[in-house]
Order: sequence, then C-alpha cells, then structure tokens
Amino acid sequence: MRCPNRNNSSATDQGRDGRPTRLIVFSGLPGVGKSSIARELAYKINATYLRIDSIEQALRDSGALVQPMNEAGYGVAYALAEENLRLGRTVVADCVNPISITRNAWREVAARTEARILEIEVRCSDGAEHRRRVESRTVDVPGLVVPTWEEVLAREYHPWDRERLQVDSAVETPEQIVRMIRQMLNL
Repeated sequence: MRCPNRNNSSATDQGRDGRPTRLIVFSGLPGVGKSSIARELAYKINATYLRIDSIEQALRDSGALVQPMNEAGYGVAYALAEENLRLGRTVVADCVNPISITRNAWREVAARTEARILEIEVRCSDGAEHRRRVESRTVDVPGLVVPTWEEVLAREYHPWDRERLQVDSAVETPEQIVRMIRQMLNL
C-alpha cells in the first residue's frame, strides 16, 4: 500500500461544518472491490456517494442516450460532485477511472471547488481471485450488464503517472481498507 502526499489543500477548503471538503475518487478495474470499499467509506463518513455504474444505467434506462456511453456518465458525475462539494459535502466517487483524461477531470473538479482530493487505486493482486469475483458477481444495479472476465482483461486502463493511494483487495478486507483511509484522513 502506497500513500500519496496530501496535496491540493488550502485554507478555504472547508465545508459548512468547518471540516475540510474532500473529493475521494476510487479507481480500478471492474471486480477488484472498489464499490464495496467506496460504498462502505461513504456510509461510515456520511459522504455523498456517486457511482458511475448507477449513473450510466440511469442514462440508458431513460432512453435519452443511446450507445456508446462515451463520457456521458462521467460528465454527470463531475457535475454532481462539484455541486455537492460546493455545498460543503465530502464526495466519494466510484468509477473505473481508466485514463488520464478522467483522472485529470476529477482533479479539475477538486481545484474548482478548492476541495482536497484523494485518489485511490484499488487492485486485486491475486489474478485467480479477481477472475472469481468478476465471474461470480451479482448485479446490484437493476439492468446493469457486468463485463465478462475477457472484457475486463481487454479494458483500456492506463498506468498511473502520479501518486495515489494504492490498496490491494486481495490482501486486505474492505473493512480494513476503509479503517485505514479513515485514519489517514482523520475521519
């Protein structure tokens, strides 16, 4: 597990309760456990939870958007995150966040709102366990079609070019990871 330097903070990044406003962005391939961790963290710290899978499925269900999804779901998430950060809410974003463009866009949201940002990459170092999770996954978003193992392997996912918190869900449980993040952020 590697911890990044705390960055992007200022004296004005305070929520209405006087606590720092934070944008916590979870990234990683499908099936690594990011939703379990992100959801639990959001619950424990009473943060706004934004899940790209839910947003994209709602867009599909509305009929207003036809495939391909491209960046539509991320665009909605950025706007919702920005609004909630401006209200002084901590935001937890749950997304694959596979390329520099999406990663930089989250940083831009944090910069515009003067929020602190913590980027977290979740990985599963045990390939057999990762595959088992992908192949045995239950759908918790009605209508969502989850990717196959082959689709996960073929997914575009660029290496990171900056510091971020790296956690390994094959080594630590979601509860342990959430506890570590909370301790790191004093939450």
